[in-house]
Amino acid sequence: QVQLVESGGGLVQAGGSLRLSCAASGRIFGILAMGWYRQAPGKSRELVAAISSGGGTNYADSVKGRFTISRDNVKNTPYLQMNSLKPEDTAVYYCHFQTGNFELWGQGTQVTVSS
Repeated sequence: QVQLVESGGGLVQAGGSLRLSCAASGRIFGILAMGWYRQAPGKSRELVAAISSGGGTNYADSVKGRFTISRDNVKNTPYLQMNSLKPEDTAVYYCHFQTGNFELWGQGTQVTVSS
């Protein structure tokens, strides 16, 4: 059994920064992509950022220039550096792994941005 556990969420003022991490409890092979999704109250879950096995990245338009996804390839740990946070970034953020055979989701970490 492999689990993903997010950390780094919390309360922050608008304009502040947070860094999210996603730790995998076991070895995962054949990862095609890692990503971060978020779900705000009353909203659908949306892709925030993703990074492929080759290092390519993509971002939601709303976070471009403010958020950066990266990874530790040895530990299979993706990170999400969030700068210039806005109240509309408030959401539960979920880590996601995609392999050729299955996908994994973390349980989420709350990010709350106050104005």
